[in-house]
Amino acid sequence: MRRSFVLSWVLGLVLLAAWEAAVHFNQTSALVLPAPSAIWQSLLQGLSSGYLWPHIATTLTEVVLGLLLGATLGFAGGVFLGESARWRDVLMPYVVISQVVPKLALAPLFIVWFGFGTLPTVVITALICFFPLLENTVTCMQQVNPQQLELFRMLRASRWQTLWRLKIPAGMPSIFAGLRVAVVLAWVGAVVGEFIGGSKGLGALIIAAQGSMDTPLMFAVLTVITVLGLVFYKLTQWLGQLWLPSLKDF
Repeated sequence: MRRSFVLSWVLGLVLLAAWEAAVHFNQTSALVLPAPSAIWQSLLQGLSSGYLWPHIATTLTEVVLGLLLGATLGFAGGVFLGESARWRDVLMPYVVISQVVPKLALAPLFIVWFGFGTLPTVVITALICFFPLLENTVTCMQQVNPQQLELFRMLRASRWQTLWRLKIPAGMPSIFAGLRVAVVLAWVGAVVGEFIGGSKGLGALIIAAQGSMDTPLMFAVLTVITVLGLVFYKLTQWLGQLWLPSLKDF
């Protein structure tokens, strides 16, 4: 594990060094592809001057709110549809339709309905986060060990007891897998929402940097998004590892 971690970092450093060398060797303009050193300088300048922090705070707020809303609805909807075959057959086509429609096409509509600012971005983020958790929850509700279900029936457990003491604990690995996917997609939703209707946030800053031809700043903002997304993913992974050992008692 430690060796893989070191190799991963070494590979990243080698790629960055190759990128830096290629830019200097080919004398590539910073407008086309800035060197990692120029991106790092732009990032430090943005952080030290305080220019980036309000945008980071705005995007973080949208990601957290959208993730909480989407994950809550996804988990609750997954439990409901997993427990009711009739409603699953009725509602699942509409759930799928809500996901196959491009969110970039929906963003202007959300701006018309909810106005500019944080709310439409939160709605887009929640809509993107909703499906992975719902799909994984529905799937795990249907894949419970039949022998364990029979044991609960023999013990005359109620449907509610079977759900909360067997189905949900047994399905937690799948549910956390869906949550990890949702955490990654939350950043996509927030940035896409800010592309269309945001005046603040990292997505809006990318558009502003593009308009001013500040390519190093664009890459610096992408670096911030990447790092924060990775931190959120690792935090979710850590929470899953913290939670899952307790499920061995079930």
